[in-house]
Amino acid sequence: MHHTTGTQTLTLTGLRFNASLGILESEKTDPQPIQVDAELHLGTQPLLPHDDDINHVLDYRKVRQIIINECTVEHVNLLESLIGKLAHRLMQLPGVLGVRVKIAKLEIFSDCEVAIKVETGQW
Repeated sequence: MHHTTGTQTLTLTGLRFNASLGILESEKTDPQPIQVDAELHLGTQPLLPHDDDINHVLDYRKVRQIIINECTVEHVNLLESLIGKLAHRLMQLPGVLGVRVKIAKLEIFSDCEVAIKVETGQW
């Protein structure tokens, strides 16, 4: 059997930047490092794109920039609010059927990472 299609997922892992996030006084004044992992389910795609043109696929440079922009545009009190907003934005990208996002606060505790993960759409 000759396979011409496959299920495609775009992943960005370990994206780190500072965001204004949290309810503590120090968190309201000082941005803190967070880490974002994102998986975008693109559904069934041809194994060989009909041409080698970036305009016919979801550009991961744009996805990276959208994640950073969404997480840094304003102060957010709750990690739950931020991840919901980000998941909603990523679901609006063309061709995206499902989104899995994880956001971790890297410096809350010295002995562990605190993170929330959301899955929405089709998987």
